[in-house]
Amino acid sequence: MNFRTRHPRRIGIISLLFVSVLLISSCHRSKPQPITKYAFTGRVVSVDMGSRTANIDGDMIQGYMEAMVMTYRVKPDSLLGKLSPGDSISADLMVVEHDPRDETAVPDYWLENVKIIGQASQPPAAAPNAMHIPTPGEQVPNFAFTNQDGKRVSLDQYRGKVLLVTFIYTRCPFPDFCPRMSHNFAEIYRQLGSDPSLAKTQLLSVSFDPQYDTPKVLRDYGFSMAQTHDASLFRRWQFAAPKADELPKIADFFALTVKPDGGTITHNLSTAVVGPDGKIVRWYHGGDWQVSDLITDAADAGSPKT
Repeated sequence: MNFRTRHPRRIGIISLLFVSVLLISSCHRSKPQPITKYAFTGRVVSVDMGSRTANIDGDMIQGYMEAMVMTYRVKPDSLLGKLSPGDSISADLMVVEHDPRDETAVPDYWLENVKIIGQASQPPAAAPNAMHIPTPGEQVPNFAFTNQDGKRVSLDQYRGKVLLVTFIYTRCPFPDFCPRMSHNFAEIYRQLGSDPSLAKTQLLSVSFDPQYDTPKVLRDYGFSMAQTHDASLFRRWQFAAPKADELPKIADFFALTVKPDGGTITHNLSTAVVGPDGKIVRWYHGGDWQVSDLITDAADAGSPKT
């Protein structure tokens, strides 16, 4: 019986390749992202057991975040059942710190160690300044705006269509706020022409800075976000602003908070899916929604009902 002698050099090469594969594999393993903890206080606006989240009017976190209403996950989510609108809470806000160079990173944050430090003496709905939360099936008022062409448009013009509407202002400097909403809408816009289920879908970006966001500014902003100068863009995606005196009632309906602060505007995020009948299909508070979420909502809303 013949035995072949193993060549030492060949064994060395194979071993080197094996070690290289291990090193490459280890380099491509995702590293855990650092998490920063902030002391958080606020008041519960609403609790959504379906999505396992709560809308909370959070106080300012010095050096990190202005006071604003946002949607938060609560860990463990069993605590959600103990929260009621109007409750004052304290908690630890846990924020995953993504690489700022990663434009695809999705904001990830939640509340832990939630404690109720004060309870509402009466249901907040009875309060005159209670925040309105858009609910599925609710009729959207026929709000009117001036679009990027200087023409007056109203929401009733979208009857028979599925309308995705979000709120922005063109000077917003925070990448996770208005720019993120606009980039997401740009991705949806790119899919409108190739996805038959979106044939009835229209996009509307509404500015809450009507003094600065004139039709020309909105038009240029739209071209920039869509990365095109083809005016056919506006057949499916319009950019508009209301009159200044009409903004408060629009903001109230869509649970939008807007507070001028020097040269910027402190605000939250609000995005809604409006069905062909002009009623709310779904409302998203904050910026955690994905492009796929709105595409699914739009496709479902636009499909024939049996």
